[in-house]
Formats: sequence, structure tokens, C-alpha cells
Amino acid sequence: MTAPGGATAARDVAAPLLRVDEATVTFGGVTAVNKVSLQVRAGEIVGLVGPNGAGKSTLFGAVAGAVPLRSGRVELDGQVVSGRKPHAVSRLGISRTFQKVRLFGSMTVEENVLVAARSRAGSVGAARAATSQALEMSRFSGNHRTPVADLALADRKRVEIARALAAGPKLLLLDEMLNGLTGEETEELVASIKRLPEHGVTVMLVEHVLPVVRSLCDRLVVLHHGQLIAEGAPAVVLARDDVIDAWLGRRPEEGS
Repeated sequence: MTAPGGATAARDVAAPLLRVDEATVTFGGVTAVNKVSLQVRAGEIVGLVGPNGAGKSTLFGAVAGAVPLRSGRVELDGQVVSGRKPHAVSRLGISRTFQKVRLFGSMTVEENVLVAARSRAGSVGAARAATSQALEMSRFSGNHRTPVADLALADRKRVEIARALAAGPKLLLLDEMLNGLTGEETEELVASIKRLPEHGVTVMLVEHVLPVVRSLCDRLVVLHHGQLIAEGAPAVVLARDDVIDAWLGRRPEEGS
């Protein structure tokens, strides 16, 4: 099965899909992201973690084209995406969600997702097919004609993910999508996210729930004060003293 944009799961998982080189973002005299370099390989689920104010969402914004870089560059599949407008970055294959769900409340589930699908599809029929597939990939099981304002939070988040998927991304950026969900809702959404690489969608996510980070992510990238301080396998990164001091404040085994 392929992603709505046609990406396949047969990509070389060792290939650097996303490359961020020396990315720096400043706001006035404040450096929010400071010379961060990282790579994300196709087929991975990578967690971008760290304390509040570390620069995680700012880096997401820079990758998606919403936040300009002061210096450095971002590449997707060998193409430079930094310096382009968000809609152009989206067309090249990067979609994102937001900490606070940004849906059109008066529109139905299907209409919300169809808006994104129409930006890529060549016809209404193709857009409707992409919409249906995106909702299936996000495991939204409700009525597609329900106004999103009538949905519970977990379902609104599934629609938000579906809308991002309908644009046909190679790389999906998920920004704290599990915040506010119950334990059962979290497990169900994690199961949906885990399957996205099978559909050709690479995932990079910002998350604070430690058990989720451990079980979901192939690798972690840790930011602190805008700088990258650690990256690697979750078990290795979470055992590092500098990560514990900066983010966890305690040993991981002491609680989640």
C-alpha cells in the first residue's frame, strides 16, 4: 500500500531523507535554534525531545518552511527546502501537525481532509480517494460527514493527522499529538503512528511522554537551549547523564 502522494515503503531505509545542516534560528537577539545538524533516514520514526523551550517546535517550523533560518540549510531527498514558503515545502513532501489542533470546525471530517488532498490531487476523484486513504491510515473510524466541532479530542487529532497525510508527504512532522489523551487513546494513536512507515511515510515527532518515546521511536534527538546535546537509540540516549539533567531530572526507571 502506498501513501496518498505515491511514496512507497520500498525506499532504502539507510538513505538520508531529511538533512538539516547547521540550522540557526533567531528571534531578535535570542537564538532559539543554534547550529543544529541532524539526519532522518527514510522509514524511521525519530523523536525530537527535550525540556520546554528547547527549540523543538521552532526547529519543526524551520523544517516546514514556516520559520526562516538565519543560517544553515534544510534538504529533503537532496532538494533544498529552506528559504521556500510553507506551501512549496509541502508540495516537496513535508507535512506537519500542530500542538493545538487546527481544523475548520464548521466543516465535516471529509471536507477538512479534502482541502489538503485537493492541493496535490489532479482531480476531484483522486482527491476523494486520497482523503479516504488518509483517514484509513490515521485509523479514524467515525462518520466522515460529522462536523469536526462535534468530535472528541482524540478523533480531532486523527483528522489532523489525516489532513497532513492527504497532502502526500514523504516526511510527517507530529508536534505533541498525544497531549491531552487518555492512556487508551494514547495507545491507539501510537499504534496508528507506528504503521505509517509501512505506507512510505517517515515520521519525526515532538513528544514528552517517556513510555511513548521509548516504544515508538527508532532514534531520539535531544535539544537543550536550542542546541543538539544527544542523539541515538532511546535506551542509550535516556541513560545519559546530560539528558537526564536537562530533560528528565531523574533516572528513567524512577517513573515515566
